[in-house]
Amino acid sequence: MDIILITTAVITVIGLIVGIGLVFTGKKFYVEVDPREAAVREVLPGNNCGACGYAGCDAMAAAIAKGEAPVSGCPVGGAPVAGQIGAIMGTDAGEIERKVAFVKCKGSCAYTQNQGSYIGIDDCASVVRSGLNITDCDYGCVGLGTCAKVCPEQAITIRDGVAMVDRRKCVGCGLCVKACPKGLIELVPAKNRVAVQCSNKDRGPQVKKVCSAGCIGCMLCTRQCESGAITVTNNLAHVNYEACTQCGKCVEKCPAKVITPPAAPQA
Repeated sequence: MDIILITTAVITVIGLIVGIGLVFTGKKFYVEVDPREAAVREVLPGNNCGACGYAGCDAMAAAIAKGEAPVSGCPVGGAPVAGQIGAIMGTDAGEIERKVAFVKCKGSCAYTQNQGSYIGIDDCASVVRSGLNITDCDYGCVGLGTCAKVCPEQAITIRDGVAMVDRRKCVGCGLCVKACPKGLIELVPAKNRVAVQCSNKDRGPQVKKVCSAGCIGCMLCTRQCESGAITVTNNLAHVNYEACTQCGKCVEKCPAKVITPPAAPQA
């Protein structure tokens, strides 16, 4: 009986010591949580996609609450979420321009030829690292759909060997931009439909050999643009989206029809 009482007393004392230690440690290392952090986290969409540059929505909410990230930092939530977060943080979110993904390649099966039938890892990056070219164009879309696999909104599909974006579904998270091993995808203003659907930097004659829809760097588009929104660098046309007025003159004059028209979304 004495052994039982002694054992019980020892366990009780140890429990009290541990409890006091936990209370002391908790108070010493207590970190006060900003109530705005929880409120911001509640507003964020919860995709945990990492497109904002942080490791999920929790980290993003903490960064916003600390003032380390802008209230408009969530590309998935867009303007509505930014407005709510701005109200929580007591700041104006400002005007946020919606952006969507755009694939700078038009080289579908109708315009270029496959070099053979690919059998291997179903991943674009693996193909690029191996040095293989599925189509004649070294700059073209691999077409295995790595971008489509990472899209949280299922806004990307592969049609005739080329990735296509449904602008209506795209939230501009940018995950597809990071996933494309050839850098063929960029985020463009949703309101602007004029963009060059090509990434080939070779000279015109070489481009025509591998893709009938490739930009040949003829500069006809630059001569038509009254706002100076189009330039040709490394044999490839580029559009300055801020300067573009979407007049459509470059679309009409492009001999390769590689510039998308204002009224035709890439979908």
